[in-house]
Amino acid sequence: MSASDVLRIAIALSLGLVFGSFLTVAIHRVPAGESLVRPRSRCASCGTQLRAVDNVPLVSWLLLRGRCHHCGARIPAVYPLTELGCGALFVAVALVYEDPWQAILLAPFLGLLVAASVIDLRHYRIPNRLVYPAVLISAVFVVVGDLAGAPLSAVEAGIGMLAYGVGLLVVALIAPKGMGMGDVKLAGLIGLVLGAVDLSLVAVAAGAGILLGGVGAVVALLLGAGRKTRIPYGPFMAGGAAVAVLAGETIVDAYLSLLG
Repeated sequence: MSASDVLRIAIALSLGLVFGSFLTVAIHRVPAGESLVRPRSRCASCGTQLRAVDNVPLVSWLLLRGRCHHCGARIPAVYPLTELGCGALFVAVALVYEDPWQAILLAPFLGLLVAASVIDLRHYRIPNRLVYPAVLISAVFVVVGDLAGAPLSAVEAGIGMLAYGVGLLVVALIAPKGMGMGDVKLAGLIGLVLGAVDLSLVAVAAGAGILLGGVGAVVALLLGAGRKTRIPYGPFMAGGAAVAVLAGETIVDAYLSLLG
């Protein structure tokens, strides 16, 4: 591994941990309708405002041994795990995509999907406060990148957004109890971002999402869930998108080789 690769990984990991730390705040505050900026982070048990040294991603949780410095209450492991997971995703994207435009688009996108998945699992909904800004920021980034000559396509981003979003909209209209509008909007975001890189990735994400959803449903049934048990689909869509980002090209090549 070259020095440039090590530097790229170090930068990606640092940015991922910081972005993951922000997402832990979003996961807690967005469903409650609270501001992401104010008030400053506080202990959920005693309300004590966290010190700057308590907010260092991952490191602070380890040094504090997972407890509040003031009252000793346990800090849920979901916080460092979210930070670590986001850092790992940033590194993975940096290793798969050498082009900075693609990496900068895809890394935060995967991080956001982590937050959307956790919220969907907890609250059975995907907040517009996450999806709408992500769609707007991603669309602007893709258009600017396309105009600047980056390997991003604004046209294919629009096609991907319509293809995946409208596809799930049809499913939601046919079976409203099995698919929510939050899933439809998330599909639009996934289609936009992946379509900007390569339209084939949208197909991989949709197919992988369906496959993961089927496996998840079977596992839930084996664990005792009833046929009417509500299972959020957002995490499976997010998993399908992650598969497409990190292994989509390999999957497409393997599929085409089978056809050939």
